[in-house]
Amino acid sequence: MPGTEIISTEPATGAVLWRQARGDADREVASARQSWAAWAAHPLAYRIEALRRFANVVRQKADAFTDLLARETGKPLWEARSEIETVISKVDISITAFSERTGQRRIDAPMNTRLALRHKPHGVLAVLGPYNFPVHLPNGHIVPALLAGNAVVFKPSEKTPASGAFLVDCYRAAGIPEGCIRLLIGGPDEGKALAGHPDIDGLLFTGSANTGIALNRQFATKPEKILALEMGGNNPIVVWDTPDLYSAAVLVVQSAFTTAGQRCTAARRLIVDEKLHEPLMAELNKLIGRLIIGEPHADPAPFMGPVIDNDAADMLTESFLALLTMGGRPIRHMERPIEGRPFLTPGVIDMTGANEKVDVELFGPILQVFRVNSFEEAIAEANDTRYGLSASLVAQNPKLYDQFWANIRAGIVNWNRPTNGASSAAPFGGVGWSGNHRPSAYYAADYCAYPVVSSESDSARASMGVGLRDA
Repeated sequence: MPGTEIISTEPATGAVLWRQARGDADREVASARQSWAAWAAHPLAYRIEALRRFANVVRQKADAFTDLLARETGKPLWEARSEIETVISKVDISITAFSERTGQRRIDAPMNTRLALRHKPHGVLAVLGPYNFPVHLPNGHIVPALLAGNAVVFKPSEKTPASGAFLVDCYRAAGIPEGCIRLLIGGPDEGKALAGHPDIDGLLFTGSANTGIALNRQFATKPEKILALEMGGNNPIVVWDTPDLYSAAVLVVQSAFTTAGQRCTAARRLIVDEKLHEPLMAELNKLIGRLIIGEPHADPAPFMGPVIDNDAADMLTESFLALLTMGGRPIRHMERPIEGRPFLTPGVIDMTGANEKVDVELFGPILQVFRVNSFEEAIAEANDTRYGLSASLVAQNPKLYDQFWANIRAGIVNWNRPTNGASSAAPFGGVGWSGNHRPSAYYAADYCAYPVVSSESDSARASMGVGLRDA
């Protein structure tokens, strides 16, 4: 039986950071259900002003928020600060997106009538957040949902509840009605209760493919509810005809090991021209050897911190050993530099000659390498996955990029840029096991409101010219 409390500990130290009693999904949904209609009835300008106050509250509390986020996730301070800045900027981006994607407009119509296009909120939306970006990613659902006039019940990950609670406190400090932004503290049981609650009108999810697929099955018999799934990736970065191998190595490291590899857009697979393999591996090895891995407040600042907890670190260590048993050739072994804590050094393994491939998202600093002899083979290898979130090409030739862009299966396709670092001012989503064709970020407005088309006339004028007997 789960305990009555959710306890959050710092990955870097093991110290208890925060604790709170588990919540009740019925109570939180009921509160949101009671409140959302009044919120939706306010003019859009009222909700915009309230959300701008929220951005100002986060700005005022940025230092404390950054420190809490860094301690709870293990992220370096510089990365935690970047996440908080993204929370602030999300408001103005969402206002622009709402106007562009779901704005009101008139459509020409015949016979002195007019067609009006407007959008309505769904009602009560549940948001399930992940631990890797515990404020930025759920906030990417919450801001557009509130802007559209919905009420939100937010369940943060049980691994990062303090950051989620701080986020909700900022909304309330800004004057967002308490009934419209509810916080559900809990673990998997509370998450299941919220996702299956009959009184929610939709679910906005960020997390693993396995959980997303289970939710997709659960919602298959509920077409009246909106379901937006933002899942993971087994993302490729392809290195081809580039003379600057140091820059290529930097892009690979940024793609694979930022946030200790705990990004859905992280590169899991490096696909490289056989001719470039040895010199690229030499540059990559040198660069990885220089990476600082440490606790969030360390000086000098680390490139990456620990993974989220010891269970995750144990799973990743076991996964690296499993790749070795499949015939993988280690290029750089994964190590645990601090006993008892979930710090990991990046692991790099050549899987070209392996007797088995695994199409899973290893959510941490593990990079699999595949050597190929032609660009067509590189694209085929990159597409050899059920996922389709992010892909990147490092190459000098624009024609190769055109070929790559046209043939790769991914929702984010980059050229001479990392696989990660997507902009909130663009849509964010993938295909296959990476999502259900409801991209978030700039396109989140699409699933937070539904279009209503009205044929309108100022007076009732009607006649029937066919199908009537003579009077």
